[in-house]
Amino acid sequence: MRYGDSGRDVRALQYRLTDLGFWLSHRDSSFGQLTQQAVYAFQKSAGLTPDGVVGPKTRRALERGVTPKARLEGTGVEIDLSRQVLMLVRGGTVWRTLNTSTGSGEQYESNGHTSTAYTPTGTFSVFRDVDGQDDSDLGELWRPKYFHRGWAVHGSPSIPPYPASHGCARLSDAAIDMIWDRGAMSIGTTVLVHD
Repeated sequence: MRYGDSGRDVRALQYRLTDLGFWLSHRDSSFGQLTQQAVYAFQKSAGLTPDGVVGPKTRRALERGVTPKARLEGTGVEIDLSRQVLMLVRGGTVWRTLNTSTGSGEQYESNGHTSTAYTPTGTFSVFRDVDGQDDSDLGELWRPKYFHRGWAVHGSPSIPPYPASHGCARLSDAAIDMIWDRGAMSIGTTVLVHD
């Protein structure tokens, strides 16, 4: 199964991903962008190549019921840079896992300065958010949740299965909307970022 497919098998896939805690907004039997994002997150969590295709290896991992474990004790957000997933954690247990794209490690120019795109590691907390579009020198951020200086978790139309951002943790617009709707990253929420 892959992007563009539809039918009963896709619906079963969507239910299995949801049961395992990989978020997608609805189960409509259509393998669209959000199902692809959930498959990426699942494949990364299972240690598979995140190609978005549900082939034999991904099917076996789905049958085994692979789920990520949290390092974060308590409640908050955990960003695993090595796997490129963002986990929403409650009481030390992952309840939702999302595909993310963080700092690419490449150099870029902004305001006459050359910088390297990276995502800082450490334990932070959400200190500011913007309920709407926030434009910066580096691009448009949808409903950002800032956790360290100018770094944020935010919505974007482009969330590839590899590091590609200037340093923020990108999610789909629908995923950041879900986070806002559920109050999952309110001001003061702990954000653990690690390799």
